[in-house]
Order: sequence, then structure tokens, then C-alpha cells
Amino acid sequence: MTVDSVPMTASCESEKALAPVWQIRVGTRLSRAAAIAGLAVVVALALLPMIASRNLIQDLIFVFTMLALAQLWNVLAGWGGLVSVGQQAFVGLGAYALFAGVVVVGIDPVVAILLAGAVAAVAAAVLGPLLFRLEGPYFAIGSWVAAEALRLICAQFKSLGGGTGMSISPSELSQMTGLKAVQALFGLRAGAARDILIYWLALLLVVLVTLSIYVFVRSRMGLALAASRDNALAARSVGVRTGRIRYFLWVVVAFATGMVGALVYLQKARISPDAAFSVTDWTAYVIFIVVIGGVRTIEGPMIGVLTLWGLISYLSQFGSLYLVVLGMIAILIMLFMPRGIWGEAARHWNVRLFPTQRVLSRNS
Repeated sequence: MTVDSVPMTASCESEKALAPVWQIRVGTRLSRAAAIAGLAVVVALALLPMIASRNLIQDLIFVFTMLALAQLWNVLAGWGGLVSVGQQAFVGLGAYALFAGVVVVGIDPVVAILLAGAVAAVAAAVLGPLLFRLEGPYFAIGSWVAAEALRLICAQFKSLGGGTGMSISPSELSQMTGLKAVQALFGLRAGAARDILIYWLALLLVVLVTLSIYVFVRSRMGLALAASRDNALAARSVGVRTGRIRYFLWVVVAFATGMVGALVYLQKARISPDAAFSVTDWTAYVIFIVVIGGVRTIEGPMIGVLTLWGLISYLSQFGSLYLVVLGMIAILIMLFMPRGIWGEAARHWNVRLFPTQRVLSRNS
């Protein structure tokens, strides 16, 4: 018995060695090369203020902040199934929290950015149980109504300018952490140095948002979130806590959105309720970016924000005509490229720079 078992064991081992091995993979060689290229791009962007003009720096602040908002809306609606048209609520709250912290309390503007995110997260935590009673289009409308209510509430604070808004004085902005170091490094005035500092903060924020979303959607919680979006009843039947996951995502997205809003208005140094809670600036543009680039992709919003930037740069001289052009482009993309520009390109050429879908592959 002992002698016979030896060739049987060897035979089983040889069969296992010859059998195909199935593996679930996410990353590819192209994605690893893209990660290296992406790191090089980030380093180049960080060094760009050494040679770039102030106008370009301000334009790139717009690109970074809009890209961050688009990625946040994308994970909320694309992966989470929470199609909100009220994200301007958290942009506005973050902006007003920044102004309150700097003007009223007198804290450092950089520290106030974190405070702004916390205020937006608290508001989202309070609104979440109310809005989550709604589904589909009712949730979208409810989020917009909540944003309008918050706009009216902020307009009542006379210490923050009431309905006409207010500005941050140069003396208050001069207290920013790192501002004097940037002035000494580049030999610039306070205004130009502040733009460079905000540029670096915007770059850091958009990189952190993008990488965090990428890691999140590849995690087990990301899979649970996708299952909740596709079929919440089936997900709950196998033990997925759909409500808790979506609530967690809602609050975290609000926190990051509030910080983006604070950063935007730190650069503007002027706020009003209508501007801070503008549905066009902070929701319509964001949805346009995600739709034309590709919902549920990391690369799509990058293409979308560059498209929006180019259209605004070249068509804004024609007044409101560029809004008509944006609308026409969005309609054509949805009709003929429903996956978005990047979504259709990725499907046609099988290109994935930030792969999030798991693929079953066999190694012979």
C-alpha cells in the first residue's frame, strides 16, 4: 500500500502542475506603466509654478478642483447609484465654513479647509437619513431641495454678508501657512504666492481624491457598493449592509466636497449665497464632465474636465453661447457614445489605465 501510493501521489502532482490555474486580476502591464507615467506627471505639475504664468496657474486650479468634484460625483452616482443634483450644498457649506473660520474665528485658512470638510460631513450625516428614504429621481430632487434650503439658511447670517456676500481681507489671507515661504522661494507678491500655494493644495487634494476612489472601488467595500447599486435586495440577502455602505460613502464624499468648496473660495476670496450654491457651476458642469468622459471610470472625468476647460476657454467670449454648445455636446455623447468618450475607447481598444473591474484569466 505504501509502495503503490508513491506513484499515485506523483501522478496527482503532475496533473495539478499541468492543470490550468485561474486567477482574478485587476492590474495590467499598461496600468502599471500608467502609474509610473502618472507619478511623473504629478511631479511635473508640482514643479510647474517655477515656469508657468499666473493665468495658467489659476486655470489649472479650476481644472484640479472641477476634476476632484467630478471624481467625487462619479463615485457617488456611478458606483454608489446615488444620483445627486444637490452637491452644490456641500460646496457652499464648505465655502461658508471657511469664511466663518477665517473671518469670524480668525483661524489659519489652511486649517479652515479641514474645518469646512467637517462641517459639510456633519450636514451630510444629518441629511442622509432623510434623503435615503427617497429613491431614484426623488432622491435627486430631494438633494436639490436640500441644497436650496441650505442656501437660504446661509443667506440669513449677517456676520457672513447675508444675501450679498462678503470678502476675505488681504490681512486675513496673509496668515496662510506656508505663504511667506512661497513668497521667499519665488520672490512674488502675496497674491501671486497665494495662487501657487492654493495650486499645490488643489493638486494634492485631487491626487488624494483620485487615488482614494481607485483604492475604494477595488476593495471589498467597493464590491459591496456595486452590488447595492445593481440589486440592493439581492445584496442584502447575502449579508451586504447596503444602507450603511451608502451612508458612509455619502458622508465621506460630502467631507471631500466641502474641502474642495473651501479651496475654490479661498482662491476667489469673495463669496455670496447664489455663487456658492450655484447648481450650474457645481453640479451641472460636474455632471457634464462625468457624462462626456465616462461614468464609472477614473479616466473619464480627466478627459471630461479637459474638454470643459477647452470649451470654456475658447467659447466664453461668445457669452452664453458656450452653454448651448455644452448642452449639444452632452446630448450627442449620450446618443452616440453612451459610455462616454473614454468608456467607448476602453471598450473598443481594451485599454484600462485605472482598471477597476476584475478579470478572470488563465495561466497555462
